[in-house]
Amino acid sequence: MTTSPKLQPVRGTHDLLSEECRKFRFIIEQAFTVAKRYGYGEIATPVFEFSDVFHRTLGDTSDVVTKETYSFTDRGGEQLTLRPEFTASVARAFISNALQDQLPLKFFCAGPAFRYERPQKGRQRQFHQIDVELLGVAEPLGDIEIIALAWRILGALGLSDKVKLELNTLGDRESRANYRSSLITFLRNHAAGLSEDSRARLERNPLRILDSKDEGDRSIIAGAPRMADHMTQAAQDYFMAVTDGLSALDIQFTLNERLVRGLDYYNHTVFEFTTDMLGAQGTVLGGGRYDGLIELMGGPPTPGIGFAAGMERLAALVDFAFHPEFTPLPRPIAIIPLGTEAEKAALVLAETLRAQGFYIDLGYKGNLKNRMKKADKAHAMLALILGETELVKGVVVVKNLDTGTQEEISHAALADKLRSNVSA
Repeated sequence: MTTSPKLQPVRGTHDLLSEECRKFRFIIEQAFTVAKRYGYGEIATPVFEFSDVFHRTLGDTSDVVTKETYSFTDRGGEQLTLRPEFTASVARAFISNALQDQLPLKFFCAGPAFRYERPQKGRQRQFHQIDVELLGVAEPLGDIEIIALAWRILGALGLSDKVKLELNTLGDRESRANYRSSLITFLRNHAAGLSEDSRARLERNPLRILDSKDEGDRSIIAGAPRMADHMTQAAQDYFMAVTDGLSALDIQFTLNERLVRGLDYYNHTVFEFTTDMLGAQGTVLGGGRYDGLIELMGGPPTPGIGFAAGMERLAALVDFAFHPEFTPLPRPIAIIPLGTEAEKAALVLAETLRAQGFYIDLGYKGNLKNRMKKADKAHAMLALILGETELVKGVVVVKNLDTGTQEEISHAALADKLRSNVSA
């Protein structure tokens, strides 16, 4: 007789058990609490979209599209893709719901995303993000607000001293076109030394080469032309307004001229919050301005800027044990019935107390000794013992499991007694 293989999660995925779920929920709640102060409301988009949502926006030469998307044909013949990121989905939702008359719009969302890549620490095939998008604001104030919001969220998580802000500008359309032409000329002269991926990008998406992790590419890139030397005056003024605004808010930053977004709809400000505490996966949060995205997707010309942060990486950095807002789970109150009649009464008592806001653990079986062991294992603070004698007398024995003291309390006085113990 053969046995079935032991079922395991798919490579690059993992189960979020109770404590990790608590941490993820805490991160989302802290982030959304800060975002609401800036006027951001929640949005939830489907976990999969028509493939064109991502292929059209991320581009055919993007690593995400060529190597990493989970795409499939459904039973109706539709080409669908699990979302690899949130921005394109939010932009699609803006277009689908005809929200242009409600601009500016501020969105916060969170949930899983999917990319087929080599699993490693801080990078899974199913990962989780918080995401923030600001639509309809073309002014530098939008960039400043988005970066400030990101900084405040990281601060709320206790990460201010664990991250640094890296900042760059891609300029306006004219600046980018000038730079692209200069970069292509330079890279053509070094094409023989470029990696295969970078040679494929050379004509269609050359700025992506600046993001390359290939050591040979990086040595060539070190001598590449600078974006700063190709900026129009208007683009310089825009970036100056952003940096002046961040300085006014006392948000420290480092200029990183190699920080880019290779897609044509990105412009002006790009930024990342990075850390040296996660090994190779140093980017904690990243974002940028994408004024051409919604128009590219068939919507009205609409400026936008946003950012996303990986919850796995945030969770690895947050010191939950010392975070003042991350409170321990409430200790339950165990109800221990003795006998068939007491079990019926305990069932009613448990529901009554839960309705009054108490955390109740009601065991399903066992004698007094075994139930007390289970109460200790559940880290219960009190045990309510209910047997035939207590039913006749109309009382409950309340035992403090920390001190071992116990007393009889009437049903009428029980809630007040429990509250006094819980708040003690």
